[in-house]
Amino acid sequence: MKVKYIGESFGVDSLTNGKIYECIGIEEPFLRIIDDSEEDYLYDILSPRDLNSNASGKWEIIEDDEKGSLKDAIDNYKPVDFGKFVMYDE
Repeated sequence: MKVKYIGESFGVDSLTNGKIYECIGIEEPFLRIIDDSEEDYLYDILSPRDLNSNASGKWEIIEDDEKGSLKDAIDNYKPVDFGKFVMYDE
């Protein structure tokens, strides 16, 4: 599967505007992308972004699998409350 990142480029080894990336998996609510570092990282399905700045963008599907998994993941995206995953020491 392949996606194009459209948005503000960020980081030396992250995402570059207009570049096509290999998507090696869907782990909702994320896509596992081989980014500019040539390593795989998880990026948000709808709005991939740099957590250290306001830079963000979106994905354009270039090549999906035979099941249409990318299209389904994007079309059926459900927002996640990440606050429930944060653990605090008591």
